[in-house]
Amino acid sequence: MSDNQSWNSSGSDEDLEPREEPGQPAGIAEFSGTLSKWTNYIHGWQDRWVVLKNNTLSYYKSQDETEYGCRGSLCLSKAVITPHEFDECRLDISVNDSVWYLRAQDPEHRHKWIDSIEIHRADSGYGSESSLRRHGSMLSLTSATSGYSATSTSSFKKGHSLREKLAEMETFRDILCRQVDTLQKYFDSCADGVSKDELQRDKIVEDDEDDFPNTRTDGEFLHNNNGSKEKLFQALSPKGINGIDFKGEAITFKATTAGILATLSHCIDLMVKREDSWQKRLDKEMEKRRRIEDSYKSALNDLKKKSHFGGPDYEEGPNSLINEDEFFDAVEAALDRQDKIEEQSQTEKSRIQRSSPVPPGDVYSTSGSHRFSEKVEEMVQNHMTYSMQDVGGDANWQLVIEEGEMKVYRREVEENGIVLDPLKATHSVKGVTGHEVCHYFWDTAYRNDWETTIENFNVVEKLSENAIITYQTHKRVWPASQRDVLYLSAMRKVLANNENDPDTWLVCNFSVDHDEAQPTNKCVRAKINIGMICQTLVSPPEGDKEISRDNILCKITYVANVNPGGWAPASVLRAVAKREYPKFLKRFTSYVQEKTAGKPILF
Repeated sequence: MSDNQSWNSSGSDEDLEPREEPGQPAGIAEFSGTLSKWTNYIHGWQDRWVVLKNNTLSYYKSQDETEYGCRGSLCLSKAVITPHEFDECRLDISVNDSVWYLRAQDPEHRHKWIDSIEIHRADSGYGSESSLRRHGSMLSLTSATSGYSATSTSSFKKGHSLREKLAEMETFRDILCRQVDTLQKYFDSCADGVSKDELQRDKIVEDDEDDFPNTRTDGEFLHNNNGSKEKLFQALSPKGINGIDFKGEAITFKATTAGILATLSHCIDLMVKREDSWQKRLDKEMEKRRRIEDSYKSALNDLKKKSHFGGPDYEEGPNSLINEDEFFDAVEAALDRQDKIEEQSQTEKSRIQRSSPVPPGDVYSTSGSHRFSEKVEEMVQNHMTYSMQDVGGDANWQLVIEEGEMKVYRREVEENGIVLDPLKATHSVKGVTGHEVCHYFWDTAYRNDWETTIENFNVVEKLSENAIITYQTHKRVWPASQRDVLYLSAMRKVLANNENDPDTWLVCNFSVDHDEAQPTNKCVRAKINIGMICQTLVSPPEGDKEISRDNILCKITYVANVNPGGWAPASVLRAVAKREYPKFLKRFTSYVQEKTAGKPILF
């Protein structure tokens, strides 16, 4: 196998082969490849070059930077590898308080990474039977010794009377055993004597049966035919067998058993009293242990939140660990920070004055031949028909904000749990024309001057002089996922039906699909349908004076239909929309007034 044979999680299956380094033991293979690693809540998932070698997992910013040293590494001996419960491409690797969140391209590559990590852990000897035997035997011996020492020193520290009674029980046991042995010997001797006497008696009776001897029984003696007396049965005196005092032994045995019973009774009383004491101590220890466990769990949860708050488990999603109130607070705090940053940047930077907004001549014609022409015309007609309708009647528009000339309306609409509330805002701005307002809203050259929510954007395709396809990503507001949008933006001058109609311009932005801007797993693709209709109202000047900016007024109607996608709570989306749309409209119109001040009027 060649040295450059490695596998990449984003490559093909035929590239997924291990490689063995010359300095490595046989059987341990190095694996490397590209995985997405969670960096932080600002940058989210970033591709990193990950190397698995010598039971160590290291990562680099890219494969080209491996010679400059890794950016981080984990020893896998005590690592915990956790495949994510819901994300089939994700695996989490944790060692103590350090956690790496990694994502493979697909579940198959994740499975191969996990298998490779387990192989390295097994080859390293950690967790093997021999390793457990080596480390476990000493641990068990130490534990047993310490446990015995603790028991021996504490169990009888205050139990002297019980210990003495137990010693007495041992003494009684020894005495009782000796007495039982003595009595057993006495009983065995008695049984042997009785057996011998019965045999002798039977023999004498058989010998005298034939001649009928003159015999008479006199107490313990038998008179045989020769006139002599013979003792047939020997009386069993108390000291007749082996000198055993049967009566004394019986009395001692009785005293011993009585002593045992008394000692046992005393031991039982002591143990009952001690049981009450030990039960109280046990209850106290159990309560103390419960409080300590509760404190430990609470501290552990706080530590996890402090260490990993902002990780992928807390971001927007169906299984997010953050609740709706925390989600709202985090979004509001992030928006406040963005506002402060924007205010500082506006005060510090000096604006570059640009030339007249539109070169001479109307390059924004009402026509424009391209493949989306029919769709653009349809959107323009829909906005002119529905967006200009009055907010009263059956439209169900609810007034949510009113600040001077600006009014913001909303209709609450949800589909499959996703907030799709249409928003409509009306505003009147003095000193600018509808053409100028639409120009600054449409032209991407001025986008970053007034739009503060965009992270970056680029024109994917220019369809005509008045229509482009734009891809833009918005700044992430943690814990919400980052959003991107791909839309066609077209600018039109609306033809007047009669001479009394005001001069009207329109910009419509609506989502489209394009091969060069496919959705990715790093952003949630939002869908939009936005229309800005601007009408110019002119009041006649006094006398023969020329029309100035004091005589013009732009009436703006802004309608937005946005499908944010994702899993953000409805209350958060509505609160953000209510907060951000008025700010956007005031910021944009102020920018247009600033840019057009002192310049020729463009109708």
